[in-house]
Amino acid sequence: MAQFFEVHPDNPHVRLLQQAVALLERGGIAAVPTDSSYALVCHLDDKAAVDHLRRIRGVDEKHHLTLLCRDLSELANYARVDNKQYRLLKAATPGPYTFILEASKEVPRRVSHPSRKTIGLRVPEHKALQALLELHGGPLLATTLIPRGETEPLSDAQDIDSQLEHELAAVIDAGACYKAPTTVIDLTPMTNGGEPVVIRQGRGDLAALGL
Repeated sequence: MAQFFEVHPDNPHVRLLQQAVALLERGGIAAVPTDSSYALVCHLDDKAAVDHLRRIRGVDEKHHLTLLCRDLSELANYARVDNKQYRLLKAATPGPYTFILEASKEVPRRVSHPSRKTIGLRVPEHKALQALLELHGGPLLATTLIPRGETEPLSDAQDIDSQLEHELAAVIDAGACYKAPTTVIDLTPMTNGGEPVVIRQGRGDLAALGL
């Protein structure tokens, strides 16, 4: 049974978020609000939790998972980023964008793409989620909360709790989120002089990035 934490979106109660962090550290999966739709998150270094996350979402190891980072400096620890890529990242973060980048050695092989050795990374602009990441002390592994067999993400914490209460350890309710997922942009072609490739158009505005 999932524990339900109701927090203020801009000034979340630290004690409640600490309880959610403790559940994540014990291998639990949490549903968390973001600046796009809700996401499922787990501890990066817990293989059983990562496998459980994939089962809930209904995806295999070829589906890009995303690291939610507190800031660009943390993101750069987990990805290989050149100057051109960094300038684009700086213009887009924090915000509702996910970037596909070459994973660094800090990323466990089991969570990067098996053939490309890439990982999705983003810095969300949501105060409750940022507070959770700060209390956790590092990035969380995430995927958009789209139930198995569905195509649209869930955006209401009560709906998430009623549908997934037996599969989650925690649901953090900071009010309804947008129904749109992030915009996903593959930056790896830039390494060889190519242009960024838009994988998915979501909430993030491409024009703001000059794309």
